[in-house]
Amino acid sequence: MGRLDGWKLCPRCGTGLEPHHDKHLRCPSCGSEYWANAAPAVQGLLERDGKVLLGRRALEPRKGYWDIPGGFLEETEEPLDGLRREFVEETGLHVEPVRFIGAFLDPYDGPYVLGLSWVVRGEGEPVAADDVAELAWFGPDELPDEMAFASQHEALRRWAENLDA
Repeated sequence: MGRLDGWKLCPRCGTGLEPHHDKHLRCPSCGSEYWANAAPAVQGLLERDGKVLLGRRALEPRKGYWDIPGGFLEETEEPLDGLRREFVEETGLHVEPVRFIGAFLDPYDGPYVLGLSWVVRGEGEPVAADDVAELAWFGPDELPDEMAFASQHEALRRWAENLDA
């Protein structure tokens, strides 16, 4: 299912939408165009003493699965600002990025998300908040078998490979 599936009327003027090129819609009345782009998101791997902080999701999709702290960017937000904001919202911690580890594409309850991932550092004791039910530390040999999103296994693998670096 794509982000524009089911769109029939222009949200700006109410005119019927028409297909325009591949996978985007156009309003013949006001000229507005709509694309089915992946939504940008950020996530951070906070490591201490050889362990990484993960949060258990409190909401769907994938409620109850372990997740890397992070979330969607706001419309005009820079990625690193979004990373810092999401960490404060979900853990109460102020973090700073240390190393970029990759960009990953995952389905998110239908539409896709482009997630940008960093190793981060931060001090203090994390407290689960916002859409996180619980926080826990995991070593490389203790990681959950199934994460909330498939690409998180690759992000965690990249983190673990660089523990001694």
